[in-house]
Amino acid sequence: MRIIGGDFKGKKLASLRGSATRPTADRVRESIFNITASIIQDTAVLDLFAGTGALGLEALSRGAASAVFIDSEIPAVKIIEKNIISCRVSDRARVIRWDIRRNLNCLSAAVPAFDLVFMDPPYHADLTTPALKHLIKQGILKNNAAVIVEHASTVPIIPGIAGLKLTDQRIYGKTGVSFFRAVINEDQNFI
Repeated sequence: MRIIGGDFKGKKLASLRGSATRPTADRVRESIFNITASIIQDTAVLDLFAGTGALGLEALSRGAASAVFIDSEIPAVKIIEKNIISCRVSDRARVIRWDIRRNLNCLSAAVPAFDLVFMDPPYHADLTTPALKHLIKQGILKNNAAVIVEHASTVPIIPGIAGLKLTDQRIYGKTGVSFFRAVINEDQNFI
């Protein structure tokens, strides 16, 4: 697996052995970053269920200011840390080992809030809706923040989560990608 664009283009990333982690396919990752190209520069990124950290590292490569990576598995956390060091972004990245299923209390609601969130939970584990609700409850999203969720294409994403507006959905074979916008201030219009 490699970084596909930006400053680290072509940089090989360490990956986890076995089938416990399912990395985002290059085609899907490239599509996500083509869609979000105009909003990545200088953003604060949150990569949930981070696995190898490929999504957050890709964002850093393309101009994000900072990234926080969260995963509950020790091998994943170690691989993310290795990839951060390899990409030389230790000053802009932080890794947290945390079980997102419980809550996101590992993140303070203090500034900086996040502009862009990537979420790639294990398929068919029913973690998407609880994680989205934790994001809103924790108060860590800027108004109009983009939240991008990768999921099995056969699993519908429920659009009616308070504080989030579903803006787009795409299908790439067995993978679905849903795009949300945070609606922290109900009076603000979407861009």
